[in-house]
Amino acid sequence: MVERLVHIVDDAEVLAEAGDLTMVCVLTGFLDAGKAAELAAAHLAGLGRGQGDGKVVATFDVDALHDYRARRPPMTFVRDHYADYEAPRLVVRALRDTGGTPFLLLTGPEPDIRWEAFARAVREVVEHFGVSRTVSLGAVPMAVPHTRPIAITPHANRPELVPGESPWQGELRVPASAQALLELRLGEWRLDALGYVAHIPHYLAQMEYPQAALVLLEHLEIGGRLTIDLGEVREAAEITETEVDRYLASHDEVGDVVRGLEQQYDSFREAEAAGSSLLAGDGPLPTGEEIGSAFEAFLAELDDSGKGDDDADGTGWEDR
Repeated sequence: MVERLVHIVDDAEVLAEAGDLTMVCVLTGFLDAGKAAELAAAHLAGLGRGQGDGKVVATFDVDALHDYRARRPPMTFVRDHYADYEAPRLVVRALRDTGGTPFLLLTGPEPDIRWEAFARAVREVVEHFGVSRTVSLGAVPMAVPHTRPIAITPHANRPELVPGESPWQGELRVPASAQALLELRLGEWRLDALGYVAHIPHYLAQMEYPQAALVLLEHLEIGGRLTIDLGEVREAAEITETEVDRYLASHDEVGDVVRGLEQQYDSFREAEAAGSSLLAGDGPLPTGEEIGSAFEAFLAELDDSGKGDDDADGTGWEDR
């Protein structure tokens, strides 16, 4: 018997009239600083409210892809018994954007193993539904301040598909991801794929950062040819920004770290605009230890303040 990593459902009425179909790919885990891509995917899934959050049209065999000992799924224990198990799911949903245009959303944990087999399984989905383009979303931690615009690295498997100008010049060696390999393999199979990676301030990489999710979705509208209502994400971003600014206003030592990053960022941009060296000047920059110690308290107090302010209506910081 031939093993199949993906089961495809054929009766996807929502896709019947789609002549130009986009599939959005968000694999959580490695390439998701600030949970930016996960937040973006959750917002897209929410577009299917009233339709069961979008019909599942393909399901991957997670047991063949997931290392349970490395990433143990949560369970609920109640008094004397196990009551619930949150099984990892890797699925493709059929959704509609704000304007009613159908699209697919591939979400779930990044496969721990068998990346090549996973890529071949995704190819089955792409070819079965006639996907025109696969658009991936991701985020990485960078030494950038949150007070400057969020930078995006666009990429694609054909030069003419690259949406915008990349901030990188030359060659970089980076850790591989299943999303990156998928884009590479789709290109070899003459299937279009592109994507966006948001640059997240590394001191905020462990908290939810909806500002970056907002920017990713704005770029997805262009590259994926979709229309997305961003009101909820924009509101969440404004709330987070207010909380961060409130903390910085009362903690000078943390502000000093951010100002050091601002100086580095501005020097880089000025040199880039002048066409000279892209390296920042020789001014003092905060060390990793300084940033870590300064923002340990920041994250703790930010979390506590969010819970305290929202307990009255039953929603905490983590629920936003």
